[in-house]
Amino acid sequence: MSSYAGDCFIVLNPHSEENSVIYGRNCTRPEGEVQEVLYFPSSEDGESVKCDGGAQVDGAPSLAVILSKSANVWGAESGANEKNVSVGISWTDSEPDEGSVKSTDLARLALQRSSTASEALDIITSLNENYGNESSKFSFVICDPTEAWILNLCGKLWAAEKISSGFRKLPSTGLAIRTQIDKSIDDLGDKLKEKGLWDGSGDLDFAKSFSSEPSDAEWNQDEPPSDGGFSLTDMFEVLRSTDNAGSSQVSILKASGISCHWFTATPNPKESVFKPFAFAPDARISPLTKIPEGESTTLLHKLHDQRNWENVGELLKSLEARCVEEVKSFLAEHSTPNQELDELMKDCVEAEVKFYR
Repeated sequence: MSSYAGDCFIVLNPHSEENSVIYGRNCTRPEGEVQEVLYFPSSEDGESVKCDGGAQVDGAPSLAVILSKSANVWGAESGANEKNVSVGISWTDSEPDEGSVKSTDLARLALQRSSTASEALDIITSLNENYGNESSKFSFVICDPTEAWILNLCGKLWAAEKISSGFRKLPSTGLAIRTQIDKSIDDLGDKLKEKGLWDGSGDLDFAKSFSSEPSDAEWNQDEPPSDGGFSLTDMFEVLRSTDNAGSSQVSILKASGISCHWFTATPNPKESVFKPFAFAPDARISPLTKIPEGESTTLLHKLHDQRNWENVGELLKSLEARCVEEVKSFLAEHSTPNQELDELMKDCVEAEVKFYR
């Protein structure tokens, strides 16, 4: 298992409800590890950034973002921005130690700077070209309301596959780009031949060129139906069908209307509650999903660790179901976010915590 791996799932038209793009991710960090969920408002500050990998990256204005991340990491494993873009890391190998950019750096910078999935891909590959490490291998899932991209980077070489319909699982076990390559570094084939990674015969298989075994990409449950019925709660169940998962995220990305992002901020989605977040005018989330200075865990994680699921499980399931219905009803009646959504996630986190005390 790699450093910042996560099993990622994407469902698009004609399978997804309301023609949305539905993105889900289970973190596969070590069992019990704390994951923060943090919100950062937009900023015009153009100061340079010291990345986790040691690189000093030129500054740029930042969009508002919500991030799921490991402790003591600047970057993010997964998240979303105010422009309805979601980015997640599915697999990494040989993360750099200094003078470069880690997968987490690339994910956060892409979210802070991109308005579409295609733009996020361009930002990641450009940053990797300028600051990347020759030995690192990263796999990303990048989504917006109309499409998704799977992006694999191996050193400075990269290839990407565009997904405009259907569904896909990206497991946390290796590279995912095979022979379907819709975008890549210029002269990819020639560069692979120069490195002795491809002899030029047959179709260019990106993963095979780097001796990566094909990832097991079977859907966890019954495949999404093609009648547009796959919903938010269906993705919850997909993520809950896996054992020993860490913190989880689901994003419902809409071209019109309000996109909504749901986070557990606690491990084991089978015994966790998904809490909603929307990019409201003055969005605020609970401090309970942030590690206080001098501490090693979030208060939400600590209380969740001490839970007695037999006592509170059914009550929390009911809380989540009621929240889903209320949010769904509100979003159906409003086309743009307003102040009523400012403390949406904060209220839900604090309601959950009451059951643990």
